[in-house]
Amino acid sequence: MQRLLASRPISFSPILRRPFTRNRLKPPPRLFLRTMATPSQDIQWQHVQTKGPTPSYNVFPKPVRKSENDDREYRIIRLENGLEAMVIQDATADKAAASLDVAVGHLHDPDDMPGLAHFCEHLLFMGTEIYPKENEYSEYLAKNNGYSNAFTGTTNTNYFFTVSTGALSGALSRFAAFFHCPLFDPSCTTRELNAVDSEHKKNHQNDIWRIYQINKHLSKEGHPWRKFGSGNKDSLTKVGRELKAKGLLNGTSRSATGSLAATPSASRVPSPAPSAGESEDDGGVVGRETRRRLVEWWSKEYDANRMRLCVIGKEPVEELSDLVSKLFSPIPNSNLDPLPMIPEHPFGPNETGTLVSVQTIMGFHALEVSFPLPYQPPFWRHQPGNFLAHFIGHEGPGSLHSYLKHKGWVSALSAGPQPLARGIAMFKVTLRLTKEGFENHREITLAVYKYLSLLHSSEFPAWYQREIRTIRSMQFQFAEKRRPEDYALWVAEHMSWPVPRDAIISAPRVVEDWDSKNPLGPGGGEREVRETLEGLNVEKGRTVLMAKKEEHERIAGVKDWQTEPWYGTGFAVERYDEEFVKQAQSPNDIAELFLPGPNEFIPENLKIEKREIETPEKRPHLIRKTPLSELWHKKDDQWWVPKAQVIIDIRTPVANESPRASAMTRLFAELVTDSLTEYSYDADLAGLTYSFASHNLGVFVSLNGYNDKLHVLAKDIFEKARTLIVNPERLETKKQELKRDWENFFFEQSFRLSDYFARYVLTEKHWLLQEKLDEISTITAEEVQAHIARLLSEVQIRALIVGNMYKDEAIRLMEQSEEILQASPISSDQLYETALFPPQACLIAGYELSLLW
Repeated sequence: MQRLLASRPISFSPILRRPFTRNRLKPPPRLFLRTMATPSQDIQWQHVQTKGPTPSYNVFPKPVRKSENDDREYRIIRLENGLEAMVIQDATADKAAASLDVAVGHLHDPDDMPGLAHFCEHLLFMGTEIYPKENEYSEYLAKNNGYSNAFTGTTNTNYFFTVSTGALSGALSRFAAFFHCPLFDPSCTTRELNAVDSEHKKNHQNDIWRIYQINKHLSKEGHPWRKFGSGNKDSLTKVGRELKAKGLLNGTSRSATGSLAATPSASRVPSPAPSAGESEDDGGVVGRETRRRLVEWWSKEYDANRMRLCVIGKEPVEELSDLVSKLFSPIPNSNLDPLPMIPEHPFGPNETGTLVSVQTIMGFHALEVSFPLPYQPPFWRHQPGNFLAHFIGHEGPGSLHSYLKHKGWVSALSAGPQPLARGIAMFKVTLRLTKEGFENHREITLAVYKYLSLLHSSEFPAWYQREIRTIRSMQFQFAEKRRPEDYALWVAEHMSWPVPRDAIISAPRVVEDWDSKNPLGPGGGEREVRETLEGLNVEKGRTVLMAKKEEHERIAGVKDWQTEPWYGTGFAVERYDEEFVKQAQSPNDIAELFLPGPNEFIPENLKIEKREIETPEKRPHLIRKTPLSELWHKKDDQWWVPKAQVIIDIRTPVANESPRASAMTRLFAELVTDSLTEYSYDADLAGLTYSFASHNLGVFVSLNGYNDKLHVLAKDIFEKARTLIVNPERLETKKQELKRDWENFFFEQSFRLSDYFARYVLTEKHWLLQEKLDEISTITAEEVQAHIARLLSEVQIRALIVGNMYKDEAIRLMEQSEEILQASPISSDQLYETALFPPQACLIAGYELSLLW
């Protein structure tokens, strides 16, 4: 779930990660039947008549609204075939990128072949008529410092790549061909079916995917949202196997080239190839039937006017526009619905008002309360879902999080809107529970409804929206550049939003003030919030309670478990009882719940003294050295934003002298962060973040954000660390969380486990998790208190400060920190990690190396 303005992210819907693998299904959020209108249709686009073979195109005449600090040039064009593109010139970029988003996803799969859209995403890359070599695209990118990836969402599929700037034209030529003359190479069918199957198997024991599919399974019968999106080999070949069993796959002709022209037949016509054994690369008659259905589906669903493209390069926007028109105009346009929508929500009265208990693989406790929500992009001006998330996901005094945390029932809370597909969304409140919280899950769910009752009965002064608008505007104005492939992907996905074309970049990221004269009138802002809030009630709510089977039965006895068909997840459904509904509908009677006050951390001074710098400094410089500390500093002379970053490394041999000490150092860091949650949350909202973490050599403090009030937050962090009084109840909660995390670590993917054991083998003093698990249960509050005193008594400090902060300001911040800590210096000789090497010198390529550490 995307991080919202006022909620920390906890998600039990699969989240897309983009490593250097080629394909991946993007699980939730993004059906058809109704088109979403796009604003700016009344603005006259300017026609550009090109010279030579490049087809003409149209240009949106208004400039794109962007941040004052954004030095990129933007241009929106529309090709004659309906494809819309944003071309972006970044003259300083060292990498180029492109992303094409197709308004079709796995909810468009045929009912009898789940996973076909995902399979299309895989097989699409297997050669084109222009570039028939199977690996031509990936090899070209690899030779030019690039890579590609793709994902399948619910109602969109996105393809993207990055490459060296000088190789953009060649990469785009290969990329564009996939969308007008793909081969869907038959010889790759079996391999890609296995790849899809492997993806599903990889996720089979992943609780995020399992819970996501449970929520889909428990939606309206026959609704597209119920579909199994990732697919597997069984779901993709079932139709072919059934037809083969009936003797209907006995075709006598084989396509020699694998071109699309060989498969124009209707969906139930036999595959045009003879059976020669199911072990063939093309899958035999069953695999060929799956491919035939894929080509038919692709021809029907992929259309130029369903595509949105973003290209980022160093070339001028005029040159990029011509390049896009030349390469992407061959994509056919069948005048399909450009943005098919879902008009009906998958959760109705029969699917809500329930408690769903779900069995997990990992050992954790969590609870999620969700409500059907109107699709949010049409409300882009005031974003009512995010406004409510600001309150429900708040972590300051008076918040739901604060109340439940002080009860000892939750360790984290997240809230906000989540898109399910184009046209439907949910509002979710997700909580990580302690063991005691799990035992009191009914009271926790009631507390959620009590907070919603508080919102119903409260006034919303206009300053709340102004504060949110101020924060979002600052974030937009001073946003740092993202990697070009990430930015291209973000732009391509958001081009489908129903906003004016010149607001594609700004509308998703900023909000407007409410109508000062009539906020409760149509489009006034507050009215949208009140209407959204009306839908957050117990009749429309669904609670999902997550834990291992034995934990469920420990508190509720044996349940009538059912099994979800694709992942085999156990679940049980029961309706809210009358007493629960009555309490949930009653006014708030929890005195500890109240709305937040003004945010004192919003920066007031965003001044930047920008000067002409002929040669920027290449590295930080040592500006202060004492027996206790070293301070390195570099003033920003390139980016000119009112932000700074502070990194302070506090080293002591006490931190890791034994497994027990290592566990106590980690608990100390967790307790400091825990104790600062309410205070620091406003700072986090205002763009000032921090981290207080442990490592093998001590503790690590980092601060990042607007420099105006950074010193205030730094002072409070060090004061809290120095004066922390260990609360036995909070210590027990943190011990539970840490114990659970360490135990769950061994359910992680294999590459993380190999990294862990490699570090253990190669580091002189590195303790196994099991050694720390053996200690953590018996650690007491008094012992941690004594450990903190020893930990901070003798240290060596190394600090780096970079950004919009002068030398004297950096020195004052360092002096302030030292004064608060009141530590004595220790020799730095004992403050290094020691690596383990073979006793003899290593030989590499025939040369003897002396290893110095």
